[in-house]
Amino acid sequence: MQQDKHPSYRPVVFRDSSAGYAFLTRSTASSDQTIDWDDGNTYPVIDVEISAESHPFFTGKARVVDTEGQVAKFERRYGEEGNKGAS
Repeated sequence: MQQDKHPSYRPVVFRDSSAGYAFLTRSTASSDQTIDWDDGNTYPVIDVEISAESHPFFTGKARVVDTEGQVAKFERRYGEEGNKGAS
């Protein structure tokens, strides 16, 4: 790796503002805000709106929009009329 060409890779805290959840990881992202972490060190903190703790897909609160298949939906909508053009 060449020196002075890559951003610094350091520990950063990402904080989910909607779930009140924070996790420490390594990143090249930078921030002027800091937070005192559980280990007694101070790390830069980046606020995010959605993380795995608050995203509906990961929490199991996702709504299923399409419960029937596309073919069944087509047949219900057009019935036998949709097959007239296919010969």
